[in-house]
Amino acid sequence: MTEPTEPIKYRKNGLTRGVTEELAENMKQGWADTERHGLEPIPQAAHTERRRAALSAAFPGELLVVPSGNPKVRANDTDYPFRPSSDYCYLTGDQSQDGVLVLEPTGASGHRAVVYLRDRSRTDNGEFWLDGHGELWDGRRDSLTESEQLLGLPCRDVRTVRADLAAAAGPVRVLRGHDAGVEAALRDRTEADQDAEFEVFLSGLRLVKDEFEIAELRFACDATARGFEDVVRVLGTDTETPERLIEGTFFLRARIEGNDVGYSTIAAAGPHATTLHWVRNTGQARPGDLLLLDAGVETNNLYTADVTRTLPVSGRFTDLQRKVYDAVFSAQEAGIAAVRPGADFRDFHHAAQRELAEHLTSWGLFGDLTADKVYELGLHRRFTLAGTGHMLGIDVHDCAHSRTEEHVDGQLLPGMVLTVEPGIYFQPNDLTVPEEYRGIGVRIEDDILVTEDGNENLSAALPRRSDEVVACGAGLGG
Repeated sequence: MTEPTEPIKYRKNGLTRGVTEELAENMKQGWADTERHGLEPIPQAAHTERRRAALSAAFPGELLVVPSGNPKVRANDTDYPFRPSSDYCYLTGDQSQDGVLVLEPTGASGHRAVVYLRDRSRTDNGEFWLDGHGELWDGRRDSLTESEQLLGLPCRDVRTVRADLAAAAGPVRVLRGHDAGVEAALRDRTEADQDAEFEVFLSGLRLVKDEFEIAELRFACDATARGFEDVVRVLGTDTETPERLIEGTFFLRARIEGNDVGYSTIAAAGPHATTLHWVRNTGQARPGDLLLLDAGVETNNLYTADVTRTLPVSGRFTDLQRKVYDAVFSAQEAGIAAVRPGADFRDFHHAAQRELAEHLTSWGLFGDLTADKVYELGLHRRFTLAGTGHMLGIDVHDCAHSRTEEHVDGQLLPGMVLTVEPGIYFQPNDLTVPEEYRGIGVRIEDDILVTEDGNENLSAALPRRSDEVVACGAGLGG
């Protein structure tokens, strides 16, 4: 069979114009065979097989298409770092760009899974060194044979996927928004509402984590704890520390122990801590400030931690800072205590928010109103703003498209992992609170696994109580 080819693309303003016949012939020769043999399947291969079986059972007789996605241009001919779609990675364990998982129906029930991937770039036509994505530019790729051994799946050349999809018969569902070429090949074959239903099912499939995923999240939390310790070591207690230095310090740990950070690090010092998603990190952590650090290491298999600690830059809380911090800690304790199998998902949120309402009311911020009335009217949300947590996994806000009845309106099940992250945020320009409160922001966040008989705090290696935070800072030289 003739292998599919694509024309070599040259830079419009490149310094060279084509190659001589002699150079082309020279570059075809003298390259050692680097094919690897006898490869063992990747650790999650057995898990991905089981996940695909669950997907197959839900959509009998239908062609199912889950793309990895394409690289996105950052500027001209440079791309953003590529990350595959979470559903594709969850179902295959592969992280290749342009990959496509196809589940071909074998009849009224059952599917044959095939992954379409980019093969090794060829030496006989110059692709490996002339193409901008050839192996001498982007690095070696696994061959299709190697990928089959690693993934435990048959693999085909992705350059044939559009033709194969166009020729396939029967009903089709595709995960939209990741590969325009794949969607174009299926134009007039899919329906938006059915594809949306497909996305919802894929998201819900990830609600309960298996042992491989829990191990990944456990490692992510442990690595994140080490990253927080790194930050405490560089934090100046009597000099300013740039937020960018804090961000970069944590990023170094994420790249050493994992793939990347799981989301943009929030290194929010002083009044920046009152902005929930402060990711500009252009300020300074000054002595006397609080530093709100919200960060997570993403593992090499793309599972992320999501942890927040609020640290006194000087190593000691002021009395007011400690009062606010201890109120948030008390709320988090109430929230974590509500995480258990069979509990409503929202229980932990209500428990934490009610505790915050009690504290805010006791400080006289709502006049003569009782805490019950404040909570009923939602007035506490002026200072607490956000929900108390979310699902966690291969996405930092995991399972976001799952069915509401199974998620926020559902019950907690063993194997679910969620964050518990209450906070109090007094905006610098809020004239309804005493001046000394303004600019104080505190959040404490941990990653909680629902167990058979309760819960486990996966990020418990990092101290949470205010006295422990101070002791830890002193012990690490912060």
